[in-house]
Amino acid sequence: MTVPGYLAVDSGGSGLRVAVGVPGQPPAAQRESREPVRTGARGIDPAHLMAQLVPLVRDLTAEAGVGELGTAVVGAAGFASLGDALRAELPGAFTRELGVRSVALAADAVAAYVGALGPRPGAVVAAGTGLVAVGTDLSGWRRADGWGHLLGDCGGGAWIGRAGLEAALRAHDGRDGGSAPLLACAEKQFGPVRGLPGLLYPRTDRPAMLASFAPEVATCAPHDPVAAGILRAAARNMAESAAAVCPASGAPEVSFTGGLFHLGDPLLVPLREELARRLPHARPVPAEGDPLHGCVRIATELAAGRLTLPGEPSLLYVVSAKGD
Repeated sequence: MTVPGYLAVDSGGSGLRVAVGVPGQPPAAQRESREPVRTGARGIDPAHLMAQLVPLVRDLTAEAGVGELGTAVVGAAGFASLGDALRAELPGAFTRELGVRSVALAADAVAAYVGALGPRPGAVVAAGTGLVAVGTDLSGWRRADGWGHLLGDCGGGAWIGRAGLEAALRAHDGRDGGSAPLLACAEKQFGPVRGLPGLLYPRTDRPAMLASFAPEVATCAPHDPVAAGILRAAARNMAESAAAVCPASGAPEVSFTGGLFHLGDPLLVPLREELARRLPHARPVPAEGDPLHGCVRIATELAAGRLTLPGEPSLLYVVSAKGD
């Protein structure tokens, strides 16, 4: 008897990553789409997601030799606040188009959590351009930050980059708190800093542009106390978010995932120090995998009927697409 396969989808700001496989095994085939799913008045657009996904999935199932899909899991950026249309329409669409019976829709932070730690109590900070922390004691979820670059994402890539550019502008003006090394880096990357407002403010990808300066802050940190102070403050914000969501008792694990941690020791050393101070009872562990890996894990557990993660509609929404 053929075992029904799974579909795992990581939908983020840069597009889709899609995997197909058999529960209990790594993905047999994977593809990527570089087109992000549109967001409109109803939130994340399920029709646009399916229009991209269906051709990819049909190619993947043929490549993987998977004749039937029983389970689909989608981890989506923005799902917590913009997922109403996905919850209303995706389960039925998966049944009609792909024959899927069981569906789990997850916030990208939950997918990152499961990818990093699996179904264990703890906290995960996911940091790239932005930053969000998620924690669970396996009875409910807690979430901190993830409010975007204007209202939060404190310690994320855009936050670090903006702080670095502010220090560059302070040096340009002769104000306290300025950094001549960061000013030199800013002018090398963006041109004369007098042109920064005109370059930055009209753009729709402002967070990504700000985050592009974060590596320069890390490069300057070993020899510039201002840059080092920015990364220390970022580490403090990360530890505060982790502490806000981490279970207060037991022996929880804490992990960090995302491209921002490629900045290396200038960020990681102060982060370890802040974490030891704020969460002495938690055990830091390396992330086991990424958000797509988290979706695969959820699919495997769901297919086996042993999903133990807490369900909350805005963070992890599980439904039988056929109503059974």
